[in-house]
Amino acid sequence: MEKLSHTNQVDSMVENQASVFNINSILKIAVDAKASDVHISVSAPPLARVHGKLVPLVKNILKTYDTLSLVKQVLNIEQFNILQDRGEIDLSYSAEGLGRFRVNAFKQRGTYCMVMRLINFSVPDLPSLGLPSIITNLCNAQRGLILVTGPTGSGKSTTLASMIAHMNKHRNAHIITIEDPIEYLHKHGTCIINQREIGIDTQSFSNALRASLREDPDIILVGEMRDQETISTAITAAETGHLVLSTLHTIGAVKTIDRIIDSFEPHQQQQIKSQLAGMIEAVISQQLVPTIDGRSRVVALEIMVATPAVRNLIREGKTHQMHTILQTGSQFGMVTMDKSLINLYRNRRISLETAKKYAVDQELIIRELGV
Repeated sequence: MEKLSHTNQVDSMVENQASVFNINSILKIAVDAKASDVHISVSAPPLARVHGKLVPLVKNILKTYDTLSLVKQVLNIEQFNILQDRGEIDLSYSAEGLGRFRVNAFKQRGTYCMVMRLINFSVPDLPSLGLPSIITNLCNAQRGLILVTGPTGSGKSTTLASMIAHMNKHRNAHIITIEDPIEYLHKHGTCIINQREIGIDTQSFSNALRASLREDPDIILVGEMRDQETISTAITAAETGHLVLSTLHTIGAVKTIDRIIDSFEPHQQQQIKSQLAGMIEAVISQQLVPTIDGRSRVVALEIMVATPAVRNLIREGKTHQMHTILQTGSQFGMVTMDKSLINLYRNRRISLETAKKYAVDQELIIRELGV
């Protein structure tokens, strides 16, 4: 297996004539390159996402037996049987000296593929992520619903893990996390933390969330609000006096609120608007954008804090007016995505082209910057 010039020498290969690839050797190259994800797919070399771009880790092209071998190196027999039956599986994988990885293995045109997300052993603290103080303040909320949203790979899980770690240092509470799979591992601090994994400790988010209400929690982390049942149960948990944190794959606070409401039947939506208006504490929407030197990425944030005005607009179904409040709510810690990108450009963190590319309203960027 021949490496490209930007990687180090691969460690010893698997002593299997069917495949010369070893998953830990590939992961070692990816970790050294500070990659976020590794892609294993037939008819392509092992690829890694480095600062948002996919780059080959080695020159060799993976064949069918290579990807099968690599998948079997990660999955145990039971997990592989599930993959064969269902066509996909989520799990976590640990490699000594390298770290932990969130894995999705799946079938594609009769072959086996895999994407592995790198997870640090240590949870970064909030300031190191470049997050503003309002995020730290939100960690003091006693009840309600806090959502962290954004596209895949935008750092949502890391933000939530850092918030949980902050609470674990500064609060006295019982924290339950429901994840698919468990990513960051938390130790008991000033809080007791119980982490439950879908498929191992429980069958679904909704089942685990319902059960958590009988487990005396103070704080509940739901890895993802995937369906109406989970959303409804999460809102109910917040209504009953718990602090609930979760994620959605949406960009922007307004779209997040609309997505939640639209997931319900029309005759249920007024009730959900009323419940959500009473329970929402904040929506943190984020994107990771490349820095001006192309060597790393920086977070761009849209933050909506649930002021009385915001709650009224949600209750009345006038979410389209929320953008104005975001633009004028800086005293409450609010900021729009476009304003965040403008600030990053003015601070010489990102280029003008990047600001335009990730903007919600490109014309606003051009108008504000006079370019």
